[in-house]
Amino acid sequence: METIIILDSGTRYSQMIARRVRECRVYSEILPLHTSIDKIRRQGLKGIIFVKEPSEVNGLDNSKACLNDAIYDLNVPILEIHYGSLSMVNGAENNADSIKNISGYDKADVRILDSHKLFKALEDLDRNAVAGWIDTQNTSGQVPPESIILTTKDNIPIGSVSKERKIYTVQLHPEFFCTEYGKKIIDNFVTEICKCNKDWTMEHFIHTTVEAIRNQVGSKQIVCGLSGGIDSSVAAILVHRAVGSQLTCIYVDHGFMRKQESKQVINTFSREFKMNLVSVNAEKRFLAKMVGVTDPEQKRKIIGTEFIRVFEDEARKLGEVDFLVQGTLYSDVVESGVAQTNVIKTHHNVGGLPDDVQFELVEPLRALFKDEVRLLANALGLPTEIVWRHPFPGPGLAIRIIGEVTKEKLRILQEVDAIYLEEIRRANLYRDIWQAFAVLTNTRTVGVTDNKRTYEYVVALRAIVSEDGMTADWVRIPYPVLERISSRILQEVKGVNRVTYDISSKPPATIEWE
Repeated sequence: METIIILDSGTRYSQMIARRVRECRVYSEILPLHTSIDKIRRQGLKGIIFVKEPSEVNGLDNSKACLNDAIYDLNVPILEIHYGSLSMVNGAENNADSIKNISGYDKADVRILDSHKLFKALEDLDRNAVAGWIDTQNTSGQVPPESIILTTKDNIPIGSVSKERKIYTVQLHPEFFCTEYGKKIIDNFVTEICKCNKDWTMEHFIHTTVEAIRNQVGSKQIVCGLSGGIDSSVAAILVHRAVGSQLTCIYVDHGFMRKQESKQVINTFSREFKMNLVSVNAEKRFLAKMVGVTDPEQKRKIIGTEFIRVFEDEARKLGEVDFLVQGTLYSDVVESGVAQTNVIKTHHNVGGLPDDVQFELVEPLRALFKDEVRLLANALGLPTEIVWRHPFPGPGLAIRIIGEVTKEKLRILQEVDAIYLEEIRRANLYRDIWQAFAVLTNTRTVGVTDNKRTYEYVVALRAIVSEDGMTADWVRIPYPVLERISSRILQEVKGVNRVTYDISSKPPATIEWE
């Protein structure tokens, strides 16, 4: 399969670049920056993109900060993005000592001086400004000998092409959604320069993944942790397509689901999809583990561990089971700090797993982002109510209750959440919103009901739009809709006397509160 390799030093922007390449229907794979040349060299290698962030490289020793010159002898095009471009601008011996005075990013106008296939279809914009994000770092204004300048910012070279080698550099961030024509620049690189045929599709992914699952599992038994969300649902369907009756889905009702959601999940998969499904009511078991627990990281790890213990208990009843399916996504891996990045929050199905897990994991979606999973769900023929179901965290409402989780708090949040989503659907906003949910805070405020003083909980409403979960913006829900939601919550839900709306973007906030 034709592949664009993205060499990563731990920056999350590598994932954004990978998505941009995949949007061009070209397969991309992320490898650590210092992967051996033998591992990078492979059949189907069409090009390499690498990106280095100052915050990652400044802490490396000189040997790690230098790129292996052998990478330039692979005879494939190489695109060096933002900080990575310094290796060409300053020479191959660039190291951590030469990187100083880093001041972050700057939104600026970039002027294209000369036409080039990297900027194909932008010819009409020659000598005109293209809005983009630039690294405002110590660019010296020098370019290597035998190179031509492509772009400038304030008369400083920020992009060049080697005449002798297939090396292209830009300090422009084409992976940022706010960079004008950024996607087109990446498309030009993979199509016009790397000559990729755009053969990576969801149909191709289904075929290769089903074969991989069959090779991994063989004739052994496998269980799937099914939540009813799109991730675990798609994972279950893929595995079922691969191994059929060898798969048993285990739905654990931990008591942290939305109102009436457990019944819907059980009916859908046991009756409509006719899959082997075991339903386990474990509400008391999980609630007991939550007593006195207030730290969100501890909640996630406890819930992740308890999930595995429930699976182990149920698997023993099924006989010998060797494999466990999980709907892990790449964004889960990144945020959990597995791909060299800093831990943002531990996802229960990644860093929250116990060290002594007794199953070999099958994670067919581990390389995909959320938007790709939706494309995959459509290709698999899943019903629209699953395809467009808003993302729901594995720990459920337990991480939407700030502080200790109790049965009474769950009741309150389930009622609030049901009203919120009902009104969102009534206003025909559900499909326009990537994720909408309510949070029960641990703050109480004074209120008045029936001329009597109350001292009850504050709930927060959150609605965001996103493409991949890596970045997000809050939704401008019309005031009349917010008013109707707030009025119903305050009138119908006992225990709440104040409603707020979260207008934070990601970053600096995360999507979930915990």
